[in-house]
Amino acid sequence: MALSLDGLVSGLKTTELIKALMDVHSIPKNLLKSKIADKGVVISNLQSLNASLQDLAVKAKSASVRGAMSQFTATSSANTVTVTAGANATAGSVDIVVDSVAGRHSIVSAPHAAWPDSPPVVTLQNSKGERVEVTAASTSMQDVAQAINRAGFGVTAAAVRAGSNADGTPLYRLQLNAAEPGAAGSFSVLRGDIASVEAGTAADILADPGAATVSTGTDAQVRLWAGTAAEQIVTSANGTFTDLLPGVDVTVSAASAQPVTVTVTTDVAEQAKAHEAFVTQIAKILSGIDKGSTATVPTGGGATTLGVFTGDSTVRSLRRSLADAVQYPVDGVSPSTMGISIDRYGVLSFDEERFSAALAADPAQVATVFSGLAARVQEVTDTYSDKYDGLLTARITGQQNEVDVLGEQVERWDVRLAQRKASLERTYAQLEVQLSRMQSQSSYLTSQLAALAPQQKGS
Repeated sequence: MALSLDGLVSGLKTTELIKALMDVHSIPKNLLKSKIADKGVVISNLQSLNASLQDLAVKAKSASVRGAMSQFTATSSANTVTVTAGANATAGSVDIVVDSVAGRHSIVSAPHAAWPDSPPVVTLQNSKGERVEVTAASTSMQDVAQAINRAGFGVTAAAVRAGSNADGTPLYRLQLNAAEPGAAGSFSVLRGDIASVEAGTAADILADPGAATVSTGTDAQVRLWAGTAAEQIVTSANGTFTDLLPGVDVTVSAASAQPVTVTVTTDVAEQAKAHEAFVTQIAKILSGIDKGSTATVPTGGGATTLGVFTGDSTVRSLRRSLADAVQYPVDGVSPSTMGISIDRYGVLSFDEERFSAALAADPAQVATVFSGLAARVQEVTDTYSDKYDGLLTARITGQQNEVDVLGEQVERWDVRLAQRKASLERTYAQLEVQLSRMQSQSSYLTSQLAALAPQQKGS
């Protein structure tokens, strides 16, 4: 910390005086900093608006596909059959008979105190005929199980306690399971290396006394239009039948002798909510622009406070384009006929009751109008918020460039002010020196005059 001694000779409060002078000299710099702060607020609000537009652009792109906003409820007549309707679903119904569910292949070896072969080598073979040779660290049943698991061949193994032999030695069985259900998960385990398998000398572990197949890997199977000339069999390895109906997945967990009815119906309430959420997001952006463009006049007089978007032609143009995209007719049909309208104050609203009525009367027309509306919204949002050449993006970049230029000016002012302060400090320090010298000369002359006075009296 620098030591400052105010006017020791002059009696001036040098520090305060210099500070007051520097405050005056700093006015242009402070005005620049205030301008930077104001532009920072504008940039922040423009960036927030741009982010909202980019999010809306993504949703508008999805909504512009005809029927993308449709919502469906899927049900089945049996709790052993579950149905899931996706975005591409269509209303419909079909009967299925579940012949079988997906099964996971599983086998168990004969009981052993230790693996009967040394070295302990086994070959795993899958349903495609692919093979992998596995060598365990020892004949321990646990080591054999670990070696099979490490092979990563789609087969898991565990050594399960299976009692003891006559002399009390613990016995273990290897239980091996396919990692995935279905017929493709079937496998076999042979005692020996790949060469012995190819030579036909390797024995299947199921040939050992006490070994068994616990379950066979099978695909789930359902029949459509059972008992008719159009009967068709469909299989699935994991029990889920993807797109059994367009956009509808069906999962079976138990066989059924009687047909199970799978039904997909339009969910009007959920569809209205989905459309309302999209319109509400647009309304929120329009409202935010209006709020940011409003000038505030204080009651009782005072300075008027301008909004962050007041006078911004880019934002004003965006607001107009977005409102036009929502309210203009699509193929001659006004969105207001389905409850999407803008009042005389520019407020966008969604009438759920009116939308539901329009959806019930003509769902195809609702889908057409809304997809067209969403396509126009996407075009507007892309035009303004594209990260490369969007109009709003360019506006933000321009504002940021101005801030950078102002920042450079502030830095130059910092240099000038530092130099000015140093000059003032030197000036006032020199003043003290000169005053000190003058004071010394004054004291000297006073003392000389005082010495001359007695001499004059004596003369």
